[in-house]
Formats: sequence, structure tokens, C-alpha cells
Amino acid sequence: MAKMKAARWYKQRDVRVEEIEIPQMGENQIKIAVKYCGICGSDLHEYLGGPIFIPVEAPHPYTNEKAPITMGHEFSGEVVEVGSGIKKFKVGDRVTVEPIFAKDGLKGKYNLDPNLTFIGLGGGGGGFSEFVVVNEDQAHKLPDEIDYEQGALTEPAAVALYAVRQSKFRTGDKVAVFGCGPIGLLIIDALRAGGATEIYAVELSHERQEKAAKLGAIIIDPSKVDAVKEIKERTNGGVNVSYEVTGVPKVLEQALESAEKDGELMVVSIWESSAPIHPNEIVIQERAMKGVIAYRDVFPSTLDLMKKGYFSKDLLVTKHIKIDDIVTEGFEALVKEKSQVKILVSPK
Repeated sequence: MAKMKAARWYKQRDVRVEEIEIPQMGENQIKIAVKYCGICGSDLHEYLGGPIFIPVEAPHPYTNEKAPITMGHEFSGEVVEVGSGIKKFKVGDRVTVEPIFAKDGLKGKYNLDPNLTFIGLGGGGGGFSEFVVVNEDQAHKLPDEIDYEQGALTEPAAVALYAVRQSKFRTGDKVAVFGCGPIGLLIIDALRAGGATEIYAVELSHERQEKAAKLGAIIIDPSKVDAVKEIKERTNGGVNVSYEVTGVPKVLEQALESAEKDGELMVVSIWESSAPIHPNEIVIQERAMKGVIAYRDVFPSTLDLMKKGYFSKDLLVTKHIKIDDIVTEGFEALVKEKSQVKILVSPK
């Protein structure tokens, strides 16, 4: 059997680049030669604190796989082979991948499937490899205006767009985004596209502050001011919607308190541990608190916004690396270098 390189998760802080067999394709599947795959915050959580999504004790029911798992779920590539039952794609098509596995495919509220998992987290291959086989409904053609680098950002941009769509945000609202990593910046851009009048970006990193400012956000540095007090004073009581994108317990409290009375907190981050909040911050203020997981039915809209210049790779991509360097120049760099936003990995 022909072999390919892949980055595989074995356990916490143990990701290995090794040779594995190239995946075989079914009649309703396509084989993709990966061009770029982004390192996601979820990947970093698995590296530092996993397993979270990765099955370890028993194989996942949809993939029949458990660790070691090939990682990577934010990827784009070229179709190099199609199954006999495929009608939507042909060899040479450029695609991005919606990496969700759900029982009935990508139908209904598929992101709420009780056994929800993702390519690159629950098995089924992953974008940190040379080739991936996916089901027909998991692939989306890239418009001519969108190159492979930009296409690799579709998945995280879909997370951001879905978070905004699921919130009570309306055009003209004032909002706050706590955390300006990749998803936070993408949420800022989605809010900009939706017509927010004031976007407050709460972030410690100077480099990330600069990127948020380029998107038109008003920067709040929590090392210099009390973020909650500052936002409440500037907005006369709080923002309409607050988005928490850090996974830090203290920040969750601040994000909740920054919402106005009858406002809303959207929790977007994936958590490694529990976080305390005071219920009175919800009860007495009549605030709503809501979580979102991944996305559903937003990839086409995400690509349309990309065609208009939103979710730009020029702002988000800070580094390109080869798969052989994924641990030292990828995961470890994201831990040590707060200037990094999105690192793209290419398999060769």
C-alpha cells in the first residue's frame, strides 16, 4: 500500500508525524490532496489538555477509530479522485471541507448530534496529512476568487458567522468580543459585516489588538483598565451582546457582566475545565447566556462573504509551516508566541 505523511495525536503533548497508508475511497466519497490545513484552538486544546473530542477508550461509533488519530479539520485541497456515485465533483475541483460527522449526514440540526465529531478529531483522517477521503456532502467547491490559503479559513470563519447568527445581535447593535485569537477576530469581522455600530475588543496581546483595530474594533486592554467598567461607561450600561472566546473562567465572568440588562452572552470557546459564575448576574439582570458548537448550514454564506473580502487571510495568517515542523513550529509556537494568530500547515 502507498504511504503518506500524517500528524497523529497519541496523548497530551504527544503528536507524531509518521507514515501511514493513504486512505481508500468509497463510491460516494472523494479523495482530496490537501493544500493547507490550519491549526485550530481545538487542536491546541487537544495537544495541551486532551482528550476532549478525541476517542481514547473506545472507537467513535461513526468512524470506528480511536487514538492515535490523524489531526486537522480546517483544510482545503484539490479533488484527485471521485467515487462512482459522485455527481457534484470532478477531478481537479478545488474544495474546502465541512468536517462534521453526524448520524444522518449534514441534515437538520446536525451540529447537535449526540455523538457529534469531526474529521481530524474523531477519526476519518485529517487535514494534517497528504490525502483525505470525505463524503460528498462534506465538501464545498471554492469560488474562483478564493485560493487554497483563504479556503482553509472557511471552517473557522463558519464558526464565527454561526455564533453571530445564533445570537440576538441585530444591525446597529453594540457588541463586545472577549479574546482576539483567530475565532475572536473572525467574529469581529462577521459583526462588521452584519452592521454593528460599536465593537469592543478585549485583548491583552498587543499584536492581536492591532489586528482587531484594523477591523474597526475599539480596543480594551484589561491590563490597563477594568474592562467591565470601561465597556459599561462607554455604552451607558453594557453591550447588546457579548461574545466569550477565551475559555478563561475569569473572562467568562467579565463577558457576562459586560452585557446590558436583558442582554446576551454567547459562549463560543471550548473549555478544558469548569468555570464559576454568579447566577444573580443572569437572574437579576434578566440576561441570557447561550452556547454554540461548531456550525450548521453556513458554509455557502461564509464563502460568499469571503468573496467580498471578509475573513481575509492577509489579516489572520501569521505563519506557514511544513507538516514535519508541526509540533515545534506549530503547537509549541502557539503556546509561546502570542503574536501568532493562524498557522497554516502544508503536507509537503
